[in-house]
Amino acid sequence: MEFAIAKVSTKGQIVIPISLRDDIHTGDEFLMVKDDGRIMLKSMKSLATNLREDFIFAERVEKAWQEYDEGKFERKSKDDFLRDLKAC
Repeated sequence: MEFAIAKVSTKGQIVIPISLRDDIHTGDEFLMVKDDGRIMLKSMKSLATNLREDFIFAERVEKAWQEYDEGKFERKSKDDFLRDLKAC
């Protein structure tokens, strides 16, 4: 998983940072979902073939945000985090 920060322009446009757009091209379409102050983007290219997996992922992300909001997260080293992530 990769992270980056983007800003909104005066026209409401958001530029996807170059580090996250290596496989994004002009004209590509995205599904956008807004929920409780979060916005998720999903490429329409793979939506139909991976719809079930996408909803499972979205559900896991929502659960993680709830746990974070409840203070249930703990600090880990990068190696421990990646090991635990691969175990999921």
